[in-house]
Amino acid sequence: MLVLVYLLHSPAGVDSAPVGSPDAKNHTSNSRENSICVLDKSEMGYWDLPEGTDCVEKTWITTKLGTALGLVGSAYHIVAFQPDSAVAALQRATNSTVTMAAMGAIFGLTTCLSAQAREAPDDPLNYFIGGCASGIFLGARTHSAVTGTSACLGLGTLAFFTKVGKMEGWKLAGPPEL
Repeated sequence: MLVLVYLLHSPAGVDSAPVGSPDAKNHTSNSRENSICVLDKSEMGYWDLPEGTDCVEKTWITTKLGTALGLVGSAYHIVAFQPDSAVAALQRATNSTVTMAAMGAIFGLTTCLSAQAREAPDDPLNYFIGGCASGIFLGARTHSAVTGTSACLGLGTLAFFTKVGKMEGWKLAGPPEL
């Protein structure tokens, strides 16, 4: 990854200064600094980006998280309820993972666009809207209005309180403060 980032961000794709020239040392140093800065940006988390900005990056982060949760959840489901064949296991894992990835993408995009449209970037209601949109997608995926309604309320409320807790510094785990 670092090599790819380095090649993409050096001026000519490779070090273009001749090896023996006085600019070679500075050019290599600048290229390394650029690649390190880009690498640091790619490792930023969801909470490091300002609300209502960089919707593509925030959506990508929530999609990756949803995919990871889908993979872990489908692995546990396959172990707990063993399918009849490998093909059935693959179908089950794919279905669960794609659903969770889509829910993550919907949450990230809806939350960010809601913050932009409402011009209230730090409002927890944006998170409720994103969680609710994900829940509605789950209801549509399962063809159940009851599932969609309850998932909308449940995921929206969970997202709302996650944002409130982040803003107020709530801690659910960790060492006690003395």
